[in-house]
Formats: sequence, structure tokens, C-alpha cells
Amino acid sequence: MNWRVLVAAFGLAPLAMAASPTCSSLINLFITKTTITAADDVPAGTYHPSGTPASVNLPAFCRVRVVSRPVNDSEIHFELWMPPHAVWNGKFEGTGNGGFSSAMSYSTMAAALNNGYATAGSDTGHEGSDLTFGVGHPEKITDWAYRAVHVMTDTAKVIIRDYYSRFPQYSYFNGCSTGGQQALSEAQRFPADYDGIVAGDPGNNRVHLIAGFLWSWEAIHKDTPRPLPASKLPMIAKAVLAACDAIDGLADGIIDDPRRCKFDPAALLCKGGDADSCLTAPQVESVKKVYGGAKNPRTGEQIFAGWARGTEASWAPYFVDPAEARRNEFWRLWVFNDPNWDWRTFDFDHDLTYADAKMSVVNSNDPDLKPFKTRKGKLVMYHGWADSDVPPEDGVRYYEAVQRAMGGPAQTIDFFRLFMVPGMGHCGGGAGPNTFDAVGALDQWVEHGTPPEKIVAAHIVNGVTDRTRPLCPYPQIAKWKGAGSIDEAANFVCVDP
Repeated sequence: MNWRVLVAAFGLAPLAMAASPTCSSLINLFITKTTITAADDVPAGTYHPSGTPASVNLPAFCRVRVVSRPVNDSEIHFELWMPPHAVWNGKFEGTGNGGFSSAMSYSTMAAALNNGYATAGSDTGHEGSDLTFGVGHPEKITDWAYRAVHVMTDTAKVIIRDYYSRFPQYSYFNGCSTGGQQALSEAQRFPADYDGIVAGDPGNNRVHLIAGFLWSWEAIHKDTPRPLPASKLPMIAKAVLAACDAIDGLADGIIDDPRRCKFDPAALLCKGGDADSCLTAPQVESVKKVYGGAKNPRTGEQIFAGWARGTEASWAPYFVDPAEARRNEFWRLWVFNDPNWDWRTFDFDHDLTYADAKMSVVNSNDPDLKPFKTRKGKLVMYHGWADSDVPPEDGVRYYEAVQRAMGGPAQTIDFFRLFMVPGMGHCGGGAGPNTFDAVGALDQWVEHGTPPEKIVAAHIVNGVTDRTRPLCPYPQIAKWKGAGSIDEAANFVCVDP
């Protein structure tokens, strides 16, 4: 955006146009509907972000704390960290959040700062991680859904301009999970905010994602005499891995693409009495329903992707452990406004249609990214094939929807690439190589016009890399050349499946 437009939009006072102020002087910067509450120089060393027991090692930086109130009943807090003038790389990196939490991703901000970026993170307009903040406060739901990141982004750029006497040359957004949803929301709703965007494991199909949780919860708990216990999940996961590990030609402890795995849980049917080493007939049916995903009972239409084979060991937090029934608060508090609402009454036809209409603000599903492409934006999306929070197939479906909306793969490959990560869980973890530099690959694409033909990922244990593999742009896969270690990326090539 042209700096004069930003200056006019945010009502910068003449004082703000002074060149290269000190960090502490930013407290006097005037921005419409915004207050800078603190601006402090932080020395290099171990830094403990407020409100978290974690600590990070950081270079010296200017820490700016900001509150914006763009509309009535909206109060968005964010932090902006800026390296010294001499080491700033001229770029800005906005960061995302997780779940419904207000917690900033300090680890992502720390990595950005260490790489020379000015970086920011927000509380998405509320405190805490439960959904009570949205009860009777629709503007706060809008803040969480998309407005907080946009306001953070525009305001941060103005402060950066004042501190460095120029706007960032390039701006990137980096988020995973809800941060991945925020990333796609930025590309869809505010295509001018960022030059490049990294969207990891995005929960962008939010209403149907939560419907998918409820479907799987019902599959395990409703009308089942002995619901599937968490103690059986590792046994199921082990059986799935044994059946499907070598489908890709390598017995490496990783299911490369779980869609090719046809494991039938009936293979684990108890022959005698119930035991942790087998599944009862109702439990077999429960597992099949989780794999199959939510469907409309009237039309048979697929509502949401099922959970992938190979993710079973991580099912407990969302739809196995009875203590996690609180995850139904989205329906109780936001959709039906009834704290006594009973999950057993949910109708996956009419109630979901109602929720789709009422809560569409929380989705980021628009596949038309033409405005983002027109502005020369670049989008790198990744998704773990072993993601137990957001089914990876839903990520693939969004990517393919964009291809259709844009006129085919040839119209998307020049600005949008998806990288599926075998064996990686939700935003990390898992048996597969799960550590990689998506922002670095994006930066090369945006600044130098070099598209990522592959991204090398590593699996690291206790600081030691024990395996590397290339991540390939979907639908390509990494194929072993037939010689050399299967733990070295150089021995693989990206090919069409």
C-alpha cells in the first residue's frame, strides 16, 4: 500500500513524520483508534515474554505494545518487535495464533526477529482460550475470525515506517492451525496486506471442522455400550502402521499418503472378550465412522473429511476422552446460545445449515484468490499427513478448490503451492521430517522469483538430525532413487504419483 494512503488512513500527526525516532519516543506516535501503551528497548539475551513460562534467546530489539479499538466493543492487543536499524532486513513478518487462544506465538516471533525481521503477534481481540469471550459480543468474534490480524498488520506497518523511516520492502505472514486459517483469510479478505503468506495445517473450514469433531465424538460415544477408550488408540495406530507403512515402497515408519491406506479396523475385532488388544464390534464401527468423516444423513453428502489412518494415537484430546466434551462449547455458546444444549440432539442436516449461515464469519473458505494473485502475492501452504487436529484431506480439498476457481493448475502453480508432509502431525511432531523453513522458501519466491520446487525437511531428536526428506509441491511425491540412505534428502526426487 502507498505510504501516503496509510498516513492518511491512520491520521498520523506531524510528529510521526520525524525521521528515525528512538524506541521510547514511539510512545508519542498518534494513530487513529490506537494507543501505544509501551515502547521499550530490550537488551540482547534471554527474554521471558509476559504471561508465559517460556524463555527465548533474542538479539536487542525495540518492543512496542499496542491497543487498537477499530469499532465499538473491539479491543485488540498486539506486540511489535523491531531489531536495530543496522540489522533490520527491511521486511515484516506477521504471526498467527492457535485454537481460540489469545496467546501470541512468541517462538515464531523470536525466530523472525533472529532472522532480522520486524515481527508482530496479536491476542486476536480477547483474553484466554475458552469461547465465553464471544457470548453477546459478535464484534469480538469478528476480531478473532479475521479483523485482529488485519488491524495488527496495518498498524504495525505504520509504526515500522515511523521507526525506520520507511515501510517494509516485503511483508510476510506465517501461521499454523488457526494461524493457517488467519493466513488464508488474509489472502482472501485483504490481498494487499502481505506479499507472501505461509499457511500451515489451516483450520479454515472452521464450522465444518468443529462439526467433524462432533461427528467423531458421536461415533464413539453415542449409542455405544462401551465407548472406545484412549487405552486402545496406540494399538490401533500400531496395526495401521504395520499394514500401510510399506505401501510407498519404503518401510520407514511413515505412512506417505494415508489415502492409499485401506486398513479395515475389523481386522482387530475381538475373538473372545473385550481387551485392550482388540476392538468390540461397536468400537470397530466407531473407528470406521471416524475414518469416513461427517456426512449429511439426508443427502449422503460429505460434510467434512474423515480423520486419516495413522492419526489414531492422538484422537483422545478431541473425541475420545470424556473430559473433552467441553469442545462442544462452540455449539452451546456461539451457535445455539444455550449453555444447556445437549450434543445428542444435533442434526447434521438442518442444524449444520443453520450454523453455516450464522457463523460464516469464522470460515476462510473462499477459493477465489484472483485479487491476491493480481497483486503478485505468493502463497505456500503445508499440511501434515499425520495431522490429528485438522484432517489433511481437507487441506487438499481447499487447494483443489482454488485450482478450479482459478481456471486449473496452470493458473495456480505460479503463485500457490501446497506441500504435504508425510508423517508430520499438527504443525509439527510425528515420525516424519517436520522441521523446515517455509518462510525462507517463500522469501526466495517473492523477492527473487524462484518458486519452491522442493523444501528440504528434517526430523530432529534432542538437537540431532536423524533424517531429511524433500517436501514436494502437491501432487508430486518424494520417491527414493533406489540407492543411498533413505534418511538423506539427496537420495530422493520429486515425481508425479
